[in-house]
Amino acid sequence: MSLCIVGVGPRGLSVLERLCANARHLPPGSNVRVYLVDPYPAGAGAVWRTDQSRLLLMNTVACQITVFTDDSVSLEGPVEPGPSLYEWAEELRKSTGAAPPGGEHTLAEARDLGPNSYPTRAFFGSYLREMFARICVGSPPHVDIITHSTRAVALNGGRDGAAAQSVLLENGRLIEGLDAVVLSQGHVGAEPGGQERLLATQAEGHGLTYVPPANPADLDLDFIGAGENVLLRGLGLCFFDHMALLTSGRGGRFVPHGEELVYEPSGREPRLFATSRRGIPYQARGENEKGPHGRYFPRLLTEAFLAELRKRAEDGDRVYFGVDIWPLIAREVESVYYSTLLGRWGRSADREAFAELYLAAAQEEHRVEILDAYGFPGESRWDWETVSRPYQGRRFADRDEFHAWLTDHLEEDVRHALDGNVSNPLKAALDVLRDLRNEVRLAVDHGGLDGNSHRDELDGWYTPLNAFLSIGPPAFRIRQMIALVKAGVLRLTGPGAGIRVDSAREAFVCDSPEVAGPPIEARVLVEARLPEPDVRRPADPLLRQLLEDGYITPFRIEGSCAVLYETGGLAVTRRPCRVVDAQGRVNGRLFAYGVPTESVHWVTAAAVRPGVDSVSLGDADAIARAVLAVPPAVDRTEDNHMEIRS
Repeated sequence: MSLCIVGVGPRGLSVLERLCANARHLPPGSNVRVYLVDPYPAGAGAVWRTDQSRLLLMNTVACQITVFTDDSVSLEGPVEPGPSLYEWAEELRKSTGAAPPGGEHTLAEARDLGPNSYPTRAFFGSYLREMFARICVGSPPHVDIITHSTRAVALNGGRDGAAAQSVLLENGRLIEGLDAVVLSQGHVGAEPGGQERLLATQAEGHGLTYVPPANPADLDLDFIGAGENVLLRGLGLCFFDHMALLTSGRGGRFVPHGEELVYEPSGREPRLFATSRRGIPYQARGENEKGPHGRYFPRLLTEAFLAELRKRAEDGDRVYFGVDIWPLIAREVESVYYSTLLGRWGRSADREAFAELYLAAAQEEHRVEILDAYGFPGESRWDWETVSRPYQGRRFADRDEFHAWLTDHLEEDVRHALDGNVSNPLKAALDVLRDLRNEVRLAVDHGGLDGNSHRDELDGWYTPLNAFLSIGPPAFRIRQMIALVKAGVLRLTGPGAGIRVDSAREAFVCDSPEVAGPPIEARVLVEARLPEPDVRRPADPLLRQLLEDGYITPFRIEGSCAVLYETGGLAVTRRPCRVVDAQGRVNGRLFAYGVPTESVHWVTAAAVRPGVDSVSLGDADAIARAVLAVPPAVDRTEDNHMEIRS
């Protein structure tokens, strides 16, 4: 058989690894030809390419990253273990062989990398490229792997379930006679939305510079001058990338002075003004105390409970995130917080009994009675509003007052983070949100929720909250942020800040209703976030052609009151993720996996963790097995003529 994988970053690599593992068990005489198409190095792809700045970091520790299956993974194919990123770093430290991708930079980082260190993205890219090479070298003799270092721009054929498919490449070559195609392009980006187009038009009309959402590694911001005001919208992970590139990347240094970190400017930095709706950065990640595989195992969001939820949804009984799922997540998180607090108070013997009582108490008044009985004082009690908006109820007289509060808040966050994600009550609780990702996926994927609930409660509320509380930067990034604020290089504009183009001032202006003072003015606005995946306006030429020709369609979820929520995700079936076309028909020869299917699947960009039954590895295995089981296609070359679309 012959197949093509379009996009060979981490997700495409997982599919390739699973193809090779499953192909070992094909009957004698089988032959499999795999075409890989990606303009970037296979394995790393665009996001993890090895030539990017080493100031850019992952937000997952080295021992919790892998591309390989293990005995924890729910799958039908064979388990073929391989090294995690940290285990590969250990191999490099002992190796006397050829230099890995990235050369001396990679070797130097491997020497210093600990299991709980945060690797550079370039180092992860080197790991991915090396694992790609190993997978190819170790592939079965009847599997032929052919790489094309270019972009796929069009696909044809296969819609009738029998005809072969053809993939047209940007260099003009045509790959014909394909029995199956897997789309795994990752972050392909989207054309600007309405608000972004409006801002860009207004900026151009007033001689301003608007930088739309993009991977910071792909941007050249050298045009921003020293001392120039720059607005950065977004205080998530992309913000910290920009922060590093515009400070350390311009020659500044972070220097320890006792227990404090001090920033020594180079004089080449712009003046950074950061803003977001919440107004404060993502919470720092607690130092890892769980090892490679440790996680919290849910006691309410159990396999049996999730199966019942899915059955309800399939039977037409609508499931609502805020009613059916969130209260259980909240109790799981809170129970860990209080149990850890009991341990901190020397009452470890009470932890299990307390947790059982608290988790069983569905009514808030019963939980309050339990807290009273166990002697939790009022100031120690969990409050989601305070955790998600710690400034609530305050209005700041000026920016100095806000920044004084902000630095105290950030320093407290660092103290909690350094205390660990098991030992510290707050960070242990917030890490539960990260540990529950698999369970949330099983509940909400493939239209598990009512459409209105998916739009408003999951996409509109919980996903941003989960990101803010559980997938933030390492603590040292927050320490750097504090140092920059104290050095006057960085200012935050405050909660609820808005940005507009002021024609009279010929500038972007930004102010916060919660922080008094004149608005910030800047001639450069950088959207410090990645573009939202949206198959309805793809920047990728292949996805654009597939959308125009009806091969693919946005995923839609039925809601109450006859509302249909149209997401930006690429519609696919449940495992093995076959593509659904514009007429609602399932294409048995076309599969899609990863970021473009966001909304069908939840939080698709998360790294694969070893030892925790990663759902994405199970998906990759299911795709590989389905592809290998596809019947031979009928080669109708005369139907497969294509031209490159501009």
